[in-house]
Amino acid sequence: MVDHKSPQNRNMGREFLEDRAKFIRTETVRLTRIAGAGHYSSTFSCAELLAALYYAHLRFNPAKPQWEDRDRFVLSKGHAAIGLYPVLADLGFFDAAELETYTRFGSRFGDHPDMKKVPGIDFSSGSLGHGLSIGLGMALGARVQGRSFRTFIMLGDGELCEGQVWEAAMAASHYELQNLVAIVDRNQLCIDGFCDDIMAVEPLEDRFRSFGWETTRIDGHDLDAVLAALDALPPAGSGRPQAIIADTIKGRGVKRMELSLDWHVGNLVGDDYDDVLAELEAGLQPFEEEVAQ
Repeated sequence: MVDHKSPQNRNMGREFLEDRAKFIRTETVRLTRIAGAGHYSSTFSCAELLAALYYAHLRFNPAKPQWEDRDRFVLSKGHAAIGLYPVLADLGFFDAAELETYTRFGSRFGDHPDMKKVPGIDFSSGSLGHGLSIGLGMALGARVQGRSFRTFIMLGDGELCEGQVWEAAMAASHYELQNLVAIVDRNQLCIDGFCDDIMAVEPLEDRFRSFGWETTRIDGHDLDAVLAALDALPPAGSGRPQAIIADTIKGRGVKRMELSLDWHVGNLVGDDYDDVLAELEAGLQPFEEEVAQ
């Protein structure tokens, strides 16, 4: 059994984590069919990131979701919760059978997560752009309480247009919150189009560094790179906050969805549903860059 309180003892290999990333994608497809619509591509881009965080790195205890020394995770891009719910069920936070109620009347599982209803959720999201500010408060709270937990925030690149994100970034370095980790899912697209066409955010490493952050950039679909970046994080304490820029592909894993503007929200039916599940079961194929043209 996984020792959730001691992530360094988990010994989760790449093959296992690749399987869990596939699980996140296939469960996203299945739950979307229950709801009648869902955020496929935004979830597919962060599947490896979620797998590495929850199965190999974060400190938590499913039997005690409110354990005070757990690491906090803020899913600022809350529309990807459809991929996080199956992970929490798989880890024992609640019965996986409950997911059959996803978005149904009376269900505790909505399109965005509710921290008052879902064990394992630390932040109730809605409008984007608030996550880093919330995480900042959690990291400050850890310092006040003398606790050693870290706070991780997963941001979408589209929400980096929000001024509140950069106010929080400035405050985090001012307060020397080394226990704060921002992970940017740089999947290149937002609901309105390519992020750099809507509001250019590059060079992200330089921008975070200019705000006083320690910054690294990785391939967000390369689990070795993701794990190495997480393992290289310094101990929680006073110092520079940490930013991981994860270059990803929106819709990764399904060719018709990769860097497509048509699948931010969608629904697969009939043969399309079966074809996509078969494609995901076959595993990730080389990305064809021409789809971005």
